[in-house]
Amino acid sequence: MMPIKKVLIVDDSKTELMVLSDLLHRHGYEVHTADCAEEAFKRLAERKPDLILMDVVMPGQNGFQLTRAISRDPLYADVPIIMCTSKNQETDRVWGIRQGARDYVTKPVDGKELLAKIEALG
Repeated sequence: MMPIKKVLIVDDSKTELMVLSDLLHRHGYEVHTADCAEEAFKRLAERKPDLILMDVVMPGQNGFQLTRAISRDPLYADVPIIMCTSKNQETDRVWGIRQGARDYVTKPVDGKELLAKIEALG
């Protein structure tokens, strides 16, 4: 396992991007952000992250679809994805994991919980 240093956050909420970026920066992570599927793929191509934090509800391609696309792409299949969403139903969690997500956190994100999950993957 490679230690996680570079994190890509995909979320269409500017507030959420700020909160998560800030949290991760403070803990020494290098953070890149994208606010839609298209931008996420651009960021992936520019610089492959060690981890992706993925929102579910976004305009265009949603987080489940994007997670499936990334986890089935041979270039990025090894990048772990943590779904990060306000959808807190067990069925959503199960579906997210089925699409290829490695873990799942619900919003509002508990910083300690998220950091622990990132540590566990690193």
